[in-house]
This record gives sequence, C-alpha cells and structure tokens, in this order.
Amino acid sequence: MKATAKDLRYNLKGIMESVERGEEVLVTNRGRVKARIVPVGKEEEAKQDNPFIGMWKDRKDLKDIDAHVRELRKGRPLC
Repeated sequence: MKATAKDLRYNLKGIMESVERGEEVLVTNRGRVKARIVPVGKEEEAKQDNPFIGMWKDRKDLKDIDAHVRELRKGRPLC
C-alpha cells in the first residue's frame, strides 16, 4: 500500500489498521518514497534472516567498542 505524507496526517488510524493486518505501507512525499511502515513481526523476521547481523559477535577485540575506536584513532595525524 502507498500513502502520502498528507494521508498520514489525516488518516493515520486507517493506515495503522492496514499495518496491523500485516500490510507494508510505503510513505511518499512529492512522489518519492521516503519511509516504510512494516508490522513489528516482519521487521524482526527480516533482521533474523540477514546474514550480516551478528557476524562479528565472536571477535574479542570488539567487546569494548570505545576502546577499539580510541585505538583506531590513536595514530591519526591532526590536519
């Protein structure tokens, strides 16, 4: 289903009912798609199917992200 930004403003209840039925809604503004509203369950399924989610979970050097970023930036020259 497609809906404009104006539709969202004036018919949010109807659009949310469509999403509850399992439909995906593409939100357009001036003819271009700007957003996608999907039911929560579909988004969770999409994340689980993505092979890149969790691909670095076993890396020990990335356990402390702040320390890793500091280490990467340590050797940078200031311009």
